[in-house]
Amino acid sequence: MDVQHTLQMESIAKPVISKRVFWDVDFDSLDYQKDRLFIIDKVMNYGMWEDFLAVMRYYGKGVVKEEIVKSPYIKKDVLNFLCFYLDLKSEDFECYTRRQLQEPHWNY
Repeated sequence: MDVQHTLQMESIAKPVISKRVFWDVDFDSLDYQKDRLFIIDKVMNYGMWEDFLAVMRYYGKGVVKEEIVKSPYIKKDVLNFLCFYLDLKSEDFECYTRRQLQEPHWNY
């Protein structure tokens, strides 16, 4: 991400995101730059539509696309939506590659 985009995000008010998405952490201590993968990941997997829109407005499609592919876990339906919305393939996501490498518990 370039410096100009970082400065632009810092000048924009923080997105209004449901605190319920971050039930397991201190929401007020999140750094929207340093923790951006964590924030984007949580919103994509557990957020409401309004949370998704707020994150997209704040970070922009390019940053979301760059970060979300690094996510360790994305729900399958969310992955399908993100592939469509961000013009990606399942194979572009680290979580998809990891999922394919895991042996199933039962072979049936």
